[in-house]
Amino acid sequence: MKVLSRRMLALVLGAMLSLTTSATEKPFVTVNGKPVSQADADLYIGQAHAQGFSDSPQLTDHVRDELIRREVLFQQAQKTGFDRNPEVAARAEAARQKILAQAQATWEIEIVRAYMQDFLKKNPVSDDQLKAMYNDMKAKGGSTQYKVRHILVKDEGQAKDIIAKLNKGASFGDLAKESIDADTRYNGGDLGWITSSKVVKPFADAVSHLHKGEYTRTPVKTGYGFHVIEVDDTRPLQVPSFEDMKPMLYQQAQAELVDRMVKDLRAKATIQ
Repeated sequence: MKVLSRRMLALVLGAMLSLTTSATEKPFVTVNGKPVSQADADLYIGQAHAQGFSDSPQLTDHVRDELIRREVLFQQAQKTGFDRNPEVAARAEAARQKILAQAQATWEIEIVRAYMQDFLKKNPVSDDQLKAMYNDMKAKGGSTQYKVRHILVKDEGQAKDIIAKLNKGASFGDLAKESIDADTRYNGGDLGWITSSKVVKPFADAVSHLHKGEYTRTPVKTGYGFHVIEVDDTRPLQVPSFEDMKPMLYQQAQAELVDRMVKDLRAKATIQ
């Protein structure tokens, strides 16, 4: 399961590597007439494979979205002159020299990073906004925390087989080794303590119907695949104070600002 901050990281860094599109290569996607290479997409997909994810239409769509986000941001940064800013150019050149094999990507990363820093500086987040987010989070978070384990697989049939084995007394921890979630595969599927607001709705709905020691009797489908979920324990939700939550809320508010800006740029872009 991925945490929220991953979105901000993806926006800032874009692809870790990048290759230019050759004259004969069919682009993976074209943004305002500029091709983004299949090689870029393959590198993203390779990173996902290394984390245990399998090929799927959802993975392809995710990669396409991330590459479009990077490209519309880079093009906007170029339009506003950030690639011609001497300080930014110096940082980009230093990155290019450091990792020559990644020259195009590192150059774009530095331009995008500088543009985003300027954008966030010009669009500050107020304390009133953060307090509103905090109150909304408390209202939506529910009153219970769940200590959860899960097994994530690609195929519904495999999930049903796992449930059948659990019904016969098999160990959840042992079966978790079949999970494609690399973060939890070898720790018994443990996701730690969660609230319903921190996971996707189908997952949250399934957890809310389980008592301590129970597991789902049918597979739970999400955009990640099919889950078998077990609730190890529950406890009343202890909401941290506003001051304790403020740094996280600030990061989330900035991420949402960037999301809205990217959506606006994307709506105006010609995507092929």
